[in-house]
Amino acid sequence: MNDVVSTGTGRDELRAARSQSKGLFWAAALFSVFVNLLMLTGPLFMLQIYDRVLGSRSEETLLALFILMAFLFATMGVLDYLRGRILTRFGLAIQARLEGRVFAAIMTKAALAANPNKVANAMRDLDAVQRFTASPVFTAVFDIAWTPVFLAGILVFHPWLGVLALVGGGLLIALTILNQIVTKTPAQQAYQATAQADRLSGQLKAEAEMVTALGLREAGFERWLAHRQDAAKHTLLYSDRAGWFTTAIKAFRMFLQSAMLGLAAYLVLQNQVTAGAMIASSILMGRALAPVELMVGQWSVLQQARQGWRNLATLLDTTHVPPPRMALPRPKAVLTAEKLTLVAPGQSRAALKMISFKVEPGQAMGVIGPSGAGKSTLARALTGVWKPAGGTLRLDGVALDQYDPAVLGRYVGYLPQRVQLFDGTIRENIAGLATNPDDAAVAKAARTADAHQMILRLPDGYDTPVSTGGGL
Repeated sequence: MNDVVSTGTGRDELRAARSQSKGLFWAAALFSVFVNLLMLTGPLFMLQIYDRVLGSRSEETLLALFILMAFLFATMGVLDYLRGRILTRFGLAIQARLEGRVFAAIMTKAALAANPNKVANAMRDLDAVQRFTASPVFTAVFDIAWTPVFLAGILVFHPWLGVLALVGGGLLIALTILNQIVTKTPAQQAYQATAQADRLSGQLKAEAEMVTALGLREAGFERWLAHRQDAAKHTLLYSDRAGWFTTAIKAFRMFLQSAMLGLAAYLVLQNQVTAGAMIASSILMGRALAPVELMVGQWSVLQQARQGWRNLATLLDTTHVPPPRMALPRPKAVLTAEKLTLVAPGQSRAALKMISFKVEPGQAMGVIGPSGAGKSTLARALTGVWKPAGGTLRLDGVALDQYDPAVLGRYVGYLPQRVQLFDGTIRENIAGLATNPDDAAVAKAARTADAHQMILRLPDGYDTPVSTGGGL
């Protein structure tokens, strides 16, 4: 289930997953080299048109240049398309390698949390990272490395053109950095408020029957609406700030191109550059600044991916992968507790202290006590979900933590206080959500529970679909 083994820290695990796809990353980087080199086709074509074709009035030269230009642009389009497909597969490969690990971490954290509903949905963070790798803003990360090259190309035409390009480009990059600083806080606050609203909405939906029966619908709506309004407030603040920077950068970029054209025209009048250089420098300026404008315009995608990456690192850092367990013989159901002490996660006081018992095959033991006495805590320890804080809990003399959790789950039956079905068929639910259930084992389990005839009376028998709420 886990393609990435825990290496000590969450960031190490994320880097390991990313490095396994470094071949795709470097292939995209190589394609970016050729794509950006072919971006010079436009400026060079205009340079040749103005300086050679118009001067010589040669139709043959014009035709040859046009054919070459069309071929180079077609090649650039194909390479750019392939680069996008490679980056999409790069993101999907990272997602595929981390899905099992992230899913296991979510389940572990939810099982140990005092309130599982408050556990963040890390799959959403993983999706944000994948969306970033498939978005145009990720290709802009590769292209922006070529911005200095294009600016330097303008410098070749004339020093004053180069100065204007470098100063203008520097101001745009400064605006981009300032945009990141100014919008970071409201973006994070909007993300957190939206997550809180989504969690509360999920809780209210899951407990709709209780909420309605107790008359909590209005109060629940007000609490949910407060989170939504808080998210809307921060989203509006982020949108206003980001929108200002987006507009400012777009307007300044257009001004720079026009200023470049105006300065180059002045230099043409002074016979210091050619008309071709005037047009080419303007095109180069637009190409150099295009990735900057694109990144600012889709900054929210980048910020969500960064936040998701940090959230995933924190989650993986706090939920480590257990080492592989040796396959043990099927136990004979001798359950022993010796001076067992249990502390609920997040608590400092022990729910159960120094208890000992032994249950042989065929025996039964009942545990009674008031609410909060530790009955559910003991049940969670018997299933291996919660670990003992002291003492031992053994099955056939083997500590429960030496069993693989999936294997232990097949040996220990557990009926929680709240019975939950999952979306699927009755057969799949009886089989523990197995994708290829053993029909004979499913029927045997139903007969053992005296439910076989009841199931057969349903519309589709064992293939009757059920929902999370238990409805057919």
